[in-house]
Amino acid sequence: MKSPTAPSPPPWQRWLPRTLFGRLVLVLAGGLLVAQLLSAAINVAERDRLLSHSFGMQPAQRIADVVRLLDGLGADERQRVVAVLRVPPLVLSLPSAPLETADDAPNWYAQMFASRLRAVLGDERAVNVEAREGWIAPPPGAGSAGMRPGHAYGGGPGMMARGPGAAMPLLRTEVALRDGSWARFETELPAPQQALPWRLALTLAVLLASVLALSFVAVRWVVRPLQRLTAAAEALGRDLKRPPLPEDGPLEVQQAARAFNTMQQRLAAFIDERTRMLTALSHDLKTPLTRMRLRADLLDDDEQRLRFESDLKEMEAMVTETLEFMRGLGGNEPRQPVDLVAVLRSLQADNAAMGRSVVIDGDAAAPFDGMPSLLKRALANLIDNAVLYGGRATVEVRDAGETLTLAIADNGPGMPEAELERVFEPFYRLEASRSRATGGTGLGLGIARNILRLHGGDVVLRNRAVGGLEAVVTLPRPSA
Repeated sequence: MKSPTAPSPPPWQRWLPRTLFGRLVLVLAGGLLVAQLLSAAINVAERDRLLSHSFGMQPAQRIADVVRLLDGLGADERQRVVAVLRVPPLVLSLPSAPLETADDAPNWYAQMFASRLRAVLGDERAVNVEAREGWIAPPPGAGSAGMRPGHAYGGGPGMMARGPGAAMPLLRTEVALRDGSWARFETELPAPQQALPWRLALTLAVLLASVLALSFVAVRWVVRPLQRLTAAAEALGRDLKRPPLPEDGPLEVQQAARAFNTMQQRLAAFIDERTRMLTALSHDLKTPLTRMRLRADLLDDDEQRLRFESDLKEMEAMVTETLEFMRGLGGNEPRQPVDLVAVLRSLQADNAAMGRSVVIDGDAAAPFDGMPSLLKRALANLIDNAVLYGGRATVEVRDAGETLTLAIADNGPGMPEAELERVFEPFYRLEASRSRATGGTGLGLGIARNILRLHGGDVVLRNRAVGGLEAVVTLPRPSA
């Protein structure tokens, strides 16, 4: 039955990193960046609040001090004070009467500043405050003398600005003195800073970089045991006797390594036990088979004797092939560099001696590390399969450096697509072309696949477009 198709992932997952390392770094970096931005926004807001508070208290305290000074002075002394305090950021004048305020609602900052000023003055005298954007108007007769550096009169008659066209936030404050006269203060307030201070930005950048570096190291440290476990699982498919994983590191890593080592031990024990059982069975079967062959030789009927001998040969072939099938899972032979082209030439010579046609095309750039006898057995099974059922075998060798590919093609009728995978199952044969008359037991292809998978490779069958069957062997070389 056909398995249901797995649901496709959501489109947004296509933009995520494919590795666990990349996703952990992305989550940590994204969370840290959001936290840094929120922290910067809170710091800037708090800075603006504190600056706004300090900007309001300092001018209010200075105006209150000047008002108390003017209350104790006469007219002449007051004029001398005005002559001194006629430059920004606090321009003093003594008008005869207060100005009329605008009809619109008073500015909230003006109301706040008026409340602070009354609190500093500590009495109920009249106070008028108006906030506006513009230029400070100097008192009549004021010239450039005595102006603070960096300020200049400009922007029109009676206007003073910080620079060409630079309007500043202003507060016009009028306070009633004790003798009934008025003092007018044109107060220039520093403009609120909107940009992020470079010191704060630098601090956040250094913190972000340092935490990202630590996160990179921490995630790499956490992911490394998973990479080691993955490499061990891949190596287990090639060598069941590989050394066990070291059971060190964090508790979870120790538990995973211990479970993996236990699984490896159980698999090795299971394979060894099954191999020993079949070896013993094969050995025990040889004795009765030998007795049966001797008794068959005593038969007077030649036809019956030939039938008995044929059945006995088939039984011996099945026992031998089954044992070889199980040995192909063991891989107890030590690995060494194998010249596969030389192995193919040897098989070509053996087939030529039997009158079979085997053609070899291509070459391997370097030997392949493997078990020589098992690799020869796998290639021999595939070549025999091609020669027996396809008339001849053509072997094409392609070496891509990291992967060695062998394509073994024949000129036979091919097989149905549904059977291309089933023929690797033990004892499975296509009756139309693979009968017992050819000597096959249905284990040759399965043995070849087991041996190749033991070396980290595989073999697949496919029908050729020009006719015939092709067995494609892939043998990846282990990375250094």
